[in-house]
Amino acid sequence: MRRWIWIAGALTLSAQSFPQIDHTKPEPVRLPNGKLQSEEILKSDHEQTLKDLAEIKRLLANLEDELSKNDRHVLSIGAIKKLEDVERLSKKIRSRMTKR
Repeated sequence: MRRWIWIAGALTLSAQSFPQIDHTKPEPVRLPNGKLQSEEILKSDHEQTLKDLAEIKRLLANLEDELSKNDRHVLSIGAIKKLEDVERLSKKIRSRMTKR
């Protein structure tokens, strides 16, 4: 009998030690204009991604022109700089798209 009382007491204490979980979802944040903040962030990220992609296209077109002018297999420092810029922009795009 004592054993059952001890087990019941232990279960009661362990149930009280667990934190209570609030299963209600928080209210979405709205901006003063009434739009959802999360939607505006997504829209802004999309626009920035399109701008970054346009910049990558421009850099690659310039790089292609520069490489086609040279008949040797030598990269200039400017070409390497453009490639680094393309890499930097692509990493920004990837991190922006995977943060969700």
